Amino acid sequence: MKTAIRKSVRTTDYAKPEQNPNKWYVVDAENKVLGRLASEVAKRIRGKMNPKFTPNADLGDNIIVINAEKVKILGKRVEQKEYKHYSGYPGGQKVITYKDLLQKHPERVIQLAVRRMLPKTRLGKRLIHKLKVYTGSEHPHSAQKPETLSI
Repeated sequence: MKTAIRKSVRTTDYAKPEQNPNKWYVVDAENKVLGRLASEVAKRIRGKMNPKFTPNADLGDNIIVINAEKVKILGKRVEQKEYKHYSGYPGGQKVITYKDLLQKHPERVIQLAVRRMLPKTRLGKRLIHKLKVYTGSEHPHSAQKPETLSI
């Protein structure tokens, strides 16, 4: 009598974006350190908290950050931190300090910190749209019924 040899089939179950129910979270940035806040937000947007995390799929949650103007930064970096942008042309480098950027556009401080922690690919460009940053404690996303997220 012949016995059939069974091979064990190992397959990896890759998650699809359609299978992920996107949740909405509200994060209060008041008295939070910028880098620690941004890294937690980037993890949530990327979907790394999801047990079925797949590096090439969009499985993250939507994050609303309020009170962006009250974010903290430690040490002398308030005066020393600079944001640089280069247009590609001679003399096209623009520099703005953290202090000036926080006064003019406080939401961009958090947006830039999170964007630079996401992948620099097409996926990263899609993921950054899941971040909504607002000055003040009001936001227009109450219809999504966001949960509060403590960081």
